[in-house]
Amino acid sequence: MQTIEFKAELRNIGAARQQCQLLGAQREGVIAQRDTSFRMTDGRLLKRESDSGKAIQWVYYHRPDRVSPRMCNYTILTDAQAKRRWGTRSLRPWLLVEKTRELWTFGEVRIHLDEVKELGSFLELDAMVSRRFNVKACHEAIARLRETFSPVLGEPISASYADLLHMQLADAA
Repeated sequence: MQTIEFKAELRNIGAARQQCQLLGAQREGVIAQRDTSFRMTDGRLLKRESDSGKAIQWVYYHRPDRVSPRMCNYTILTDAQAKRRWGTRSLRPWLLVEKTRELWTFGEVRIHLDEVKELGSFLELDAMVSRRFNVKACHEAIARLRETFSPVLGEPISASYADLLHMQLADAA
């Protein structure tokens, strides 16, 4: 599967929530997530556990580290599929990222208002590429929403939350 993604620091999560309401976005809920990241030679892998009642998901993805909206290619696997693919002993946990994700949808775009433990607040825009909503349409939708949310956005983010946490821990050492 493919998405076009954009992530930025969020200066005011309450104002972002208000903007979602003004847009007419649909609030889908709030989910506490625990993402265990694993170092891979190719791509990125995380094991996602949540309080949503969903089974454990494994997300294997490739995404460039850049601040502009970018293509992400990913596969979601069940716990059993991940264990068949990588085994149980070869994977070594790298970092744990804990976050509360408030999920909104606006048309074809998912809006994530994330409170990430030890890192702060972030906005993530995620548009799923499909035959009906091609790459160009995804980029256009993300651009419009970036403009809409610009008053509450901080710096754009190029890295994953695990990478940001790793950099913060390295700076503290």
